[in-house]
Amino acid sequence: MSNGFSSGIEPIISIQNLHRIYHLEGEDIHAVNNITLDIWPGYVTAIVGRSGSGKTTLLNLIAGLDDPTEGEIHILGRRLSSLSEPERLKMRLYEIGFVFQSFGLMPLLTAAENVGIPLRMRGTNPIEREQAVAEALEWVGLSHRVKHRPYELSGGEQQRVAIARALASNPRLILADEPTGQLDTRTGRRILDLLRRLVIEREITVVIVSHDPQVIQEADVVHELRDGQLMETRIKDGIVLPDGSSGSIQFMEDAQTAYEIPQASSIN
Repeated sequence: MSNGFSSGIEPIISIQNLHRIYHLEGEDIHAVNNITLDIWPGYVTAIVGRSGSGKTTLLNLIAGLDDPTEGEIHILGRRLSSLSEPERLKMRLYEIGFVFQSFGLMPLLTAAENVGIPLRMRGTNPIEREQAVAEALEWVGLSHRVKHRPYELSGGEQQRVAIARALASNPRLILADEPTGQLDTRTGRRILDLLRRLVIEREITVVIVSHDPQVIQEADVVHELRDGQLMETRIKDGIVLPDGSSGSIQFMEDAQTAYEIPQASSIN
């Protein structure tokens, strides 16, 4: 399965011997404990585990929002530790899109205004910004909701606005933290379908942090964390990664019981 990418490419994220230790009340907490892994462009990759497994800490480290105690992260061709904070901010603004469990929308802004926030921060001229916002909202199927504010939208629609906001900047990478966590099963499936389309149609690499069984089933590659450690990497049947790694995901029943299924609302 090629996903439209040529062979011989480098990982979009490469993590080597990563540690993150927090010192709390005289105790060392190993939130991330000696993790080494590669994330390849052209796939939906999931980082999964129970609450407290270290997955969100790892995502923050990947995004450059936190610094590791030890180890290195290379992302988008750069060694993260060599970047200044302004350089990290620029990378996040121009090359990485973010999708959050709580949607992260400004409540008093319309859908279009929310989608345009990263472009305003980049200084994109109004004409180009308006066009990019319109295209992103059309792509997620919300052209008819451009003037609606978050409280006028369902949970699924709010998350689609959040995806449009991430998409409008034309990033190379999208990091999604529990994107289905506040959605019912059917709506969560629609969101995962949109994220899959980003990979297929836009060649954007998607990394999802989650404990949702639907995410585990949908992902091409699953990295499972437990107590801050990488316990297992599973590759969907039929996929061979650029480094030659392959394998079959045969854990659907286990996925249904290994992780707590979030309580979903009835929004759609």
